[in-house]
Amino acid sequence: MARPSSSSSRSISALFAAALVLAVGVAACTAGGAQGCALCDPAAFTGQAPATFQVAFDTTKGRFVVAVHRDWAPIGADRFYNLVKGGFFDEVRFFRVIGGQLAQFGMHGDPKVQDAWRDAVVRDDPVMHGNVRGTLSFASRGPNTRTTQLFVNLRDNTAYDRLGFAPFAEVVSGMDVVDGLFAGYEERPEQPLIDEEGNEYLAREFPNLDYVKKAAIVP
Repeated sequence: MARPSSSSSRSISALFAAALVLAVGVAACTAGGAQGCALCDPAAFTGQAPATFQVAFDTTKGRFVVAVHRDWAPIGADRFYNLVKGGFFDEVRFFRVIGGQLAQFGMHGDPKVQDAWRDAVVRDDPVMHGNVRGTLSFASRGPNTRTTQLFVNLRDNTAYDRLGFAPFAEVVSGMDVVDGLFAGYEERPEQPLIDEEGNEYLAREFPNLDYVKKAAIVP
């Protein structure tokens, strides 16, 4: 079983083939630089999410819609809400898709944006809902290290519950789109190289990856 994780280096454990992380250094974006980089100031994205809301993801495979339940995981729901409002997920690749298990995304295609969010962690939520098929959770590299990476459960992955992955949303339409995301590369994309080169690296080395064209809150 591959564990959804976020980290700046790949590691393999006996139980979980780990990989993913968000690489980042907030210091890279100064106040002056932030003027030309709207997403480079995580402190500006701290609004509280509504109790429930829906987000439509228009992808290269089609559209899927998720319903967020803030009471499942309020801290995670708030982070997701602010990322969507800021346009963070636009052009973001599904860089780690393990067929029939999970689809992970959330590393920004612009290295300077990715760098700004690596250490913008939020505390863990208690697990109030299981990692069943169609739910969304944040990936992490350990306790209280959630930032921007997410995964969709393509099957019931309830073993993740005891590892602290707290779902905050569920796919309510278009699950066939999520199931159809390109899975041919599995864990080959290297997170450190995504950190350094962003979508340039992914487009060059992994051209068949599907990606989010636009993610937006449904009115």
